[in-house]
Amino acid sequence: MILGTREFEKHVSGHKEQNTNARRYICRMMGVVCMAVITGILLSSEVFAQWKLPPPEKSDPVILGMMEGFPPPPDKTVTREKLLRFPAQRWAFRHMREFLPTANVRRGNDGVEPLPYVLKDLDSIVFETEKKQKISISDWQKMTYTDALLVLRDGKIVYEKYQIGMKPQEPHMLFSMTKSFTGVLATILIEEGKLDPDALVSKYVPELKETAWGDATVQQTLDMTAGVKYREDYSDYNSEVAQHMIAAGMIVMPPNYNGPKTIYEFLKTLKKEGAHGAGFQYKTCHADVIGWVLSRVTGKSLAELLSERIWTKIGAEEDAFYIVDAVTTPAAGSTFNATLRDVGRFGEVMGRGGVAKGKRIFSQTVVDEIRKGADREKFKTSGMAPRYGYSYHNQWWIAHDRDGTFEGKGVHGQHIHINPAAKLVIVKLSSHPIGSTTYTHNLDRQAFAALAEALRVRD
Repeated sequence: MILGTREFEKHVSGHKEQNTNARRYICRMMGVVCMAVITGILLSSEVFAQWKLPPPEKSDPVILGMMEGFPPPPDKTVTREKLLRFPAQRWAFRHMREFLPTANVRRGNDGVEPLPYVLKDLDSIVFETEKKQKISISDWQKMTYTDALLVLRDGKIVYEKYQIGMKPQEPHMLFSMTKSFTGVLATILIEEGKLDPDALVSKYVPELKETAWGDATVQQTLDMTAGVKYREDYSDYNSEVAQHMIAAGMIVMPPNYNGPKTIYEFLKTLKKEGAHGAGFQYKTCHADVIGWVLSRVTGKSLAELLSERIWTKIGAEEDAFYIVDAVTTPAAGSTFNATLRDVGRFGEVMGRGGVAKGKRIFSQTVVDEIRKGADREKFKTSGMAPRYGYSYHNQWWIAHDRDGTFEGKGVHGQHIHINPAAKLVIVKLSSHPIGSTTYTHNLDRQAFAALAEALRVRD
């Protein structure tokens, strides 16, 4: 099923709310699918199968005439209130800085790293799903609401496709892929001896001493095994993630709102729940804690740090940006925006062990540390059954498969998939109506494997 605004309000009406008007405001802001389906991480495939999705072509902003005209007609206009609603999100995810305050991540003045074209016909590649269905790469993109897809093989573009009006120079919202950039920065500082992974978080951020992270280590926070009371339940106004989104500036503060108004204020409200190190539980708040730690250690904002250590060194074509809160703090777990090719360049650096433009920009041990992963048994406490066999380490998803693949993922279908054995980097940017990447996880993995195998065979 798809929940509309009215249905969503009914869905949450059973929860005890602090303020009815505020709750309804949140409902309207969260939109058609509520993004509540991020909690679908815990749902079975049988539950997922009940969702009836609109045909992708009927949500294409070009076909719909979305934001065409000066001004566009009211029924074709995307507004601040519709950013997280489907189908408006299909236009909004690549126009976020036109609605929200941002911090620029400069590409610097060095030259662009060329990505030579060696284009191949990959659309017609067919793979078989778990249900024995035959699906082509072209159809897979359509049915997963793909906005753009890039396939790099050994640093060369073998496939690049933009859909629904997206242009190569447009930064796209990466959502939780943001965490993987944060994780790389943290791993670099650990490797350089500037950050102690075994130290308590409160050593670096004393303001968090009375919170869940008062006795949690940096490593537990990086791996999301620190115990914290935080629910990623977008269907409940009182859940911590709703408060988090308001504090981060993703949702306009509702009338009479008395909660935390910045990311740092929000983090200071979170209390411990469970034992640290007991198991993996995916909670976005950990990434923002790491972001705070990084800024304290370096004396720089996350946007400045990412620009200095990575973005100015990878030969990026375009500046990137973070969405920021009311005091210009970037959300380290969810609001980075960048172009398709530049994310691909970052993936190439990770695949090459820290080398960009023929120069080493960080140590091979940084990538080695990330790729080693974490405890796969502890990962099972997440309840993410489709990903059993994975682990989560330093804000990256580690598959522990034959090819040593590792990934950054974001809601609504954002992916950076790195296959070192096949010298393959795949970047998929999407605007899927269902938030949880678990919904298409198996299908996406089958497509990625099919692309790797086809390119191996053709070589």
